[in-house]
Amino acid sequence: MSENKQIPNTNFIFQRNVALVGILLFVAKLLAWHFTNSDAVFSDAMESIVNIIAAFMGLYSLYLAAKPKDIEHPYGHGKVEFVTSGVEGALIIFAGIIIIVQSIDSLLHGNIPKQLDWGIAIVAVTAVINYLMGHISQKKGIQENSLVLQSSGKHLKSDTITTLGVVVSLILVQITSLYWIDAAVALLFGTYIIFIGYKIIRKSLSGIMDEADLGMLEKLSKFLNENRKRQWIDVHNMRIQQHGSGLHIDAHLTLPWYYELRKAHNEMEDLYKLIGENTDRTIEFNFHLDDCKPISCEICELWECPVRQRPFVKKIEWNAKTIAQVGKHSVED
Repeated sequence: MSENKQIPNTNFIFQRNVALVGILLFVAKLLAWHFTNSDAVFSDAMESIVNIIAAFMGLYSLYLAAKPKDIEHPYGHGKVEFVTSGVEGALIIFAGIIIIVQSIDSLLHGNIPKQLDWGIAIVAVTAVINYLMGHISQKKGIQENSLVLQSSGKHLKSDTITTLGVVVSLILVQITSLYWIDAAVALLFGTYIIFIGYKIIRKSLSGIMDEADLGMLEKLSKFLNENRKRQWIDVHNMRIQQHGSGLHIDAHLTLPWYYELRKAHNEMEDLYKLIGENTDRTIEFNFHLDDCKPISCEICELWECPVRQRPFVKKIEWNAKTIAQVGKHSVED
């Protein structure tokens, strides 16, 4: 069963705007590099190339992720966001390596920046625009649960930090005439860019490999615990997969063995509704109904049960660990 929450399809348009702005900023930074011959500005321009490539890759992934399920893709196309996000991280690392190579060469052989006034002015403006686009993109990505927009936002904001560093280095070079500062700053930010790329790849790999989202499990367990019915004897083996902005949730729900099919189904529907009302995402459910066993009596709070075989011993608190447990719970858990 699916709980569908319609999310406005504005992600594609926003990502397109990110790509267009990225092109304009790249042209501006190329102009600044032409004026200054600065390694630091070169490093900033190189990262802008990655921004542009990543933005267009994000556009393609958002297009695929929005396509409906089909026979060949029964879970939809949302996983493509993890792939493109990983490629973006790899591109960022590649740009960082190029920057490091260029800066080391300049440190060894010398490179004299020029016309720093123009460079400072142009790069400073691009920093402001970059930060605004990054902040908006990351915020929208969190709201829409889009890894593509979140990755773009983080990348743009990290680019802002490096750009501000470039501005500071150009000012220092202009004041002190210590030209090695320019190459040293480029080397420093090349290393920082590689670290950012690694973090993006790490997150994309966790999504591709369906790494357990303990934060989401904890959130689910909290409101399930607060709103649990006494006839919901046990919830276990809960697994969450992310597909684009949507989720696929598997779990086992234990109910009294004597419930007839319609009543059991209605209880499962109530559980679906509870999760759907407390989650701002499209969710596809696949719950398995278990009948209770004699050991279940010891954790069951359905006091009026007419066929209780063992006395109640203790209540199992649902948390990220317990609801993810593979087997049924018992008093030994």
